[in-house]
Amino acid sequence: MRRVTLHHLAAALLPGIALLGSPADSFADGYASLGATSEGTPALSLGLDRTFSLAHWHPQLDLRLASGLLLLPGDDGDDNAAWTLTPALRWTFAGERGVFAEAGIGAAVFLNTRLESRNLSSAFQFEDRLAVGLPLGSGELSASLIHYSNAGIKRPNDGFETLSVGYRHPL
Repeated sequence: MRRVTLHHLAAALLPGIALLGSPADSFADGYASLGATSEGTPALSLGLDRTFSLAHWHPQLDLRLASGLLLLPGDDGDDNAAWTLTPALRWTFAGERGVFAEAGIGAAVFLNTRLESRNLSSAFQFEDRLAVGLPLGSGELSASLIHYSNAGIKRPNDGFETLSVGYRHPL
């Protein structure tokens, strides 16, 4: 079993943050979400994201590109963490700041190939994401369901899900 070290995770995180632009960009957002995995492990996500308009295809369509950390504190030192890169298509139902739905397929690189009783087999996992949300103050409140799996690249493929509530706020 190959373990990815914190050094590997940091090296992978830097290019993802660079894709989001500089912190001086007024349209970069910070986000945080809290939830649980299908194993009952707490899940905390922290990151940055940026939304790109796809109005040339449809006025209600955007692309959201996010990069961040997924923290999974476990029992008895069974902690895990991952760097995530999450592109998602966003459909806004009522104007620029209305109720929205998102769907996307991204990637995650985990520090450990185990999560509680699950054997992930590989540090690399795909991230399938569905979310709904609405504006709240100057930010957005959302609920998301995310599935992590290596898509059968290596066996066993004990994927897992997270169900989270999050808040996104302009920086």
